[in-house]
Amino acid sequence: MSDIFFSSANFQPQNRAFLYGDAVRVSFFVRSSQLIMAEESYFFLMASMRKMRMNIPLTYTLEFFQQLFTERVLNKGVSDGIIVLLMYRNKTENSLEKAEVAFYFEVNAIDDVLSIQRGIEMDLIKEINVNTNLLSNIRVHCPENIYAEIYAKENDLDDVILLNPNKRIARSVFGNLLFLEGKSIKIPKQSEGAYISPLMENFVTFVHKHQLAEIAESEMIAFESQKAEEILMISDEKGIFSVTKIRNKTFDNKRFTEIVSNWKSNFA
Repeated sequence: MSDIFFSSANFQPQNRAFLYGDAVRVSFFVRSSQLIMAEESYFFLMASMRKMRMNIPLTYTLEFFQQLFTERVLNKGVSDGIIVLLMYRNKTENSLEKAEVAFYFEVNAIDDVLSIQRGIEMDLIKEINVNTNLLSNIRVHCPENIYAEIYAKENDLDDVILLNPNKRIARSVFGNLLFLEGKSIKIPKQSEGAYISPLMENFVTFVHKHQLAEIAESEMIAFESQKAEEILMISDEKGIFSVTKIRNKTFDNKRFTEIVSNWKSNFA
């Protein structure tokens, strides 16, 4: 966890995020002392707040957050990192849809959000599954994530593959999974329980635009994870990781490394 954190002026210790998990979480990205993909992250924040029926202040503009992060993050010397913003309702006597919102953010240091951090080992988890409804695609309180993260640690894993109630691949604890097979990159559909991810959407758009692979949003049974040649995990909160092993199968990362390198050069 980073040393840099910040709370809005209307912070309350007994807020609804603390009491009920009534919050949404969205990441903003800092690279080479600049905010990148700020518009994508901002519009995702607004969409997430609307889905949670939050009362959005008129002052919460893109310019407001750009100035806030410039003053509180960039001007503090942070050159590379992920700003994890938590937006929540304060405790109120009014109706929930009129409740005042507040926010908190912290900065997770990372060398380069557009680079593959390292290889990770995964496995399937079958004891629990994740939903496929309207709120499944945004970062809200999810006890399944907590259970699965502990399960992964207890089994010497970095992450686990979560399935939906139809026993199809949804996502991992921390992000979305991309499966490279031949000339195709398969991505679980959002209707399958995958996260909406500004970071992944930017990457996928680049791949499609430059015809580096065929992008296919798919309904994927668990066994298809064993058919892939390479697997990438993209997390808005932790960065990008190549999956090196699932159970007894190991995976290469040569082609994804090349594609990510090409994508990264697009930001230079």
